Amino acid sequence: MTTTGSLPGEDGLVQVLDEHGSVRDGATVPDIDDGELVQIYEEMRFARELDRKATTLHRQGRIGTYPPLAGQEAAQIASTHALADDDWIAYQYREHGTVISRGISEAYLLYWMGNEVGNEVLADQYIFPLNISIGSQIPHATGMAWAAKLRGDDCAVVCHFGDGATSEGDFHEGLNFAGVFDVPSVFFCNNNQWAISVPRERQTAAATLAQKAVAYGFEGVQVDGMDPLAVYRVTREALRKARDPGEGELRPTLIEAVQYRFGAHTTADDPSVYRNEDEVEAWRQRDPIPRLERFLRETGRLDDGAVEDIEASVRDQVSTAIERAERTPRPDPEEMFADVYADRPSALRAQQTYLHRLRDRHGDDAFLKE
Repeated sequence: MTTTGSLPGEDGLVQVLDEHGSVRDGATVPDIDDGELVQIYEEMRFARELDRKATTLHRQGRIGTYPPLAGQEAAQIASTHALADDDWIAYQYREHGTVISRGISEAYLLYWMGNEVGNEVLADQYIFPLNISIGSQIPHATGMAWAAKLRGDDCAVVCHFGDGATSEGDFHEGLNFAGVFDVPSVFFCNNNQWAISVPRERQTAAATLAQKAVAYGFEGVQVDGMDPLAVYRVTREALRKARDPGEGELRPTLIEAVQYRFGAHTTADDPSVYRNEDEVEAWRQRDPIPRLERFLRETGRLDDGAVEDIEASVRDQVSTAIERAERTPRPDPEEMFADVYADRPSALRAQQTYLHRLRDRHGDDAFLKE
């Protein structure tokens, strides 16, 4: 179990910033303009604040079970900034930062409030619907990338998943097909050290998750997932190969972004049962938000006034997003039964009949109030 705060596989780890936010000796800062760097920082702050508020909303019964992202903002947001606007994203359920980077906030909250509109809006921003079953989006992402290659589309597919998904058959099947058919895909493993209560060391005997790519015939790279500059750099390089591989290169890449979730697996989880606070605190020293802030301050891209303005703006934006989401009319419960089966089975028909009886007894207004 990782309790010292050391990064697994540190010798081969791609890093640009040290844990204090200074550029490491010999490291190359990726070519990102000043405005985009500040935007990445602001989106990370927005994601952290939205995450904090969403957790509170769950405690108040205003949204359903929610998976917090705190600690993982750099991997999600910096990697998305490396993409072209029409590159597709397939993700698990914790990568809220990818959605935020594509300009979606209050509409996304609707999903966690039980409104499927929150899933529908994702497609307009080239995001595959949120996926709860572990790893099942990986073969889909491979298929999308293969289709893009066959059609001659100039796009890549980036597939996010957690370290726990690497223990699923879908992971191995999806990556094997990607290697065999040389598809324009980037497999982005968010290794946050824990698959609910199972530590990364119980997932595999391999020294790294990145090295699993060797079995499928393409490159794997391990990056400090709490270093946004390093994440941007390796994702950008992976996308270059996906679109136009050089001689001897294959299109797919497996990125293992080494990071840590500061909070619970979901709001239904108690992480104190299976990990100790010393471990959490050691990883907090690598918090991606203050690391990037220090870099931006040291290089003259941010000052006290700019940080204060961003903090105030983020609070206002998050509050507005929540207010707008909660003002949205609740969906009709009848929608639960649509688009599930072409031929509705008897058990589902029985549930729908039960719903009709409740509505007849209590009326729509009383039934839809909560």
